[in-house]
Amino acid sequence: MTGTRNRSLPLELRWDARRPLPARWVLPDGSRQQLRERPAATAFDFCGRMRTLCADVAARCEELRHIHMPRVLVTFTPSRNRSRYGLQARVTPLRFRDGSLTRRHGPTDYQVQRFFVNGSEMLYVLTFCLPRFLDQPFHEKLVTVFHELYHVSPRFDGDLRRHPGRYTVHSHSKDLYDSRMAELVKDYLTEHPKPDVFRFLRSGSRELWDNHGGITGFVVPRPKLLPVGVASARSAARKLESEVR
Repeated sequence: MTGTRNRSLPLELRWDARRPLPARWVLPDGSRQQLRERPAATAFDFCGRMRTLCADVAARCEELRHIHMPRVLVTFTPSRNRSRYGLQARVTPLRFRDGSLTRRHGPTDYQVQRFFVNGSEMLYVLTFCLPRFLDQPFHEKLVTVFHELYHVSPRFDGDLRRHPGRYTVHSHSKDLYDSRMAELVKDYLTEHPKPDVFRFLRSGSRELWDNHGGITGFVVPRPKLLPVGVASARSAARKLESEVR
């Protein structure tokens, strides 16, 4: 990611009313023939419903109350195949360790592309692989949601939660990590006063499609890691040279 091509990419991507977030259909069967005469306005808004669910999870789970969903961009990426196995979801931090905007590697500073939606800067991109994620069992879907949200730093500074030791992302045991997520899911579901907020997860992609006349969601480019230090140093050198002249 340090080539000339990446240096020409924008350091910021912005979406607003004039340039809205790009929406795409989620295709349960992978065929675009089923899109004929389907109005997107009446389709199931996966990202909107998932954002509402995540906000509810953050409000009700003590360990996740630091998450502020208006600064988390919820998106999806299309499944590459029909297998149930593979990527289910991921959370992408838009900052480095301790929330730093740049990180130095050798003589060069690097920055993750900054994302802005309606003027608000995003700190994380939460991405679900669809329709694969929707076709998992209900409980596994909720565990995946908690799993990804738990990765968000307790300081909500754009960095990931870091555990002590060698395995900083999932602690020393991924199984124990997932077991803890299952416990959080159990507590969340117990006597939940508004089960409608997660009811959609009880349906697979085909059922949601048929019941709502389609499924849509936002798809954005994966944030790129771009060099900024070298370009800045060269610009400063050129400016100094012109002043000397």
